[in-house]
Amino acid sequence: MSRTKKISEKSRLTSVGPLGQTLIHILIGGFALMCIIPFIFVVIISFTSEDSILQSGYSFFPQEWSLEGYQSVFRVGEQLWRSLFNSVFVTVIGTVAATFICALYSYALFRPDYKFRRLFTFVSFFTMLFGGGLAPTVVVCKNILGLQDNYWALIIPLLVNPFNIIVMRSFFQSSVPFDILEAARVDGAGEWLTLFRIVVPISKPGLATIALMNMLAYWNEWFIPQLYITKDALVPLQYLLVKMQQNARNLAIMSGMPGADISNMPTQSLRMALCVLIVIPIAFAYPFFQRYIVAGLTVGSVKG
Repeated sequence: MSRTKKISEKSRLTSVGPLGQTLIHILIGGFALMCIIPFIFVVIISFTSEDSILQSGYSFFPQEWSLEGYQSVFRVGEQLWRSLFNSVFVTVIGTVAATFICALYSYALFRPDYKFRRLFTFVSFFTMLFGGGLAPTVVVCKNILGLQDNYWALIIPLLVNPFNIIVMRSFFQSSVPFDILEAARVDGAGEWLTLFRIVVPISKPGLATIALMNMLAYWNEWFIPQLYITKDALVPLQYLLVKMQQNARNLAIMSGMPGADISNMPTQSLRMALCVLIVIPIAFAYPFFQRYIVAGLTVGSVKG
């Protein structure tokens, strides 16, 4: 039976013919180049000298290579590594906590026998349409919850994401048969055991996707630290680089003012170097999550 399936899958793949496969490869390769070329361009500009950018503009083949952009970033010294540690710590703890809360909330909405299901579905959906506003949120977080100058101020505001909850609930509904839950209940399994021993293993692709989205949200966040963090020891990497980019922009504005000497301070190459430093760490996480997502998606096709 499995051999017949393999033959049918192979014939389905080769049914398009050599010309069709070539066109598909060209399209996929072209799309991949469209995605990777802008990043390569940013990397090249980050290694371009400021004088070369001012004279010739952005180019794939700069007249002069330089490390002045990265040297300006690393002049921050110990603060750079402290901010990197803060970002990694907040991203790891926040991703695990947010994914855990999303799984719990989504599991409750997924269960048709939960009597408050409609109420909590409405609550999560309502917050997607209407928010409390920035000023009330800041007042509540600072004065009531005490979220200021601590790691919780960087983690708690992003813990619950209504969109992720709706996505995870839909994944549960399409991937987890309710008959399995009934069978687990008959066998004496409680809700926690059912969730972590039955639902979670089936839902690895969905959980990996939600974890990736949470990780991107925590890693790229810089506005929340701007609101709640005043101590340099707690500043995350993104907020630090944003401040450096703002300083570079101010230097660019000052360059047209008489008496302003910023000849030793790069601006354009510094911006691109900041982009590279932000993107590279999170880019290494994509292959890790992609492996689990693909493995989970192919489980159903491998099993007979």
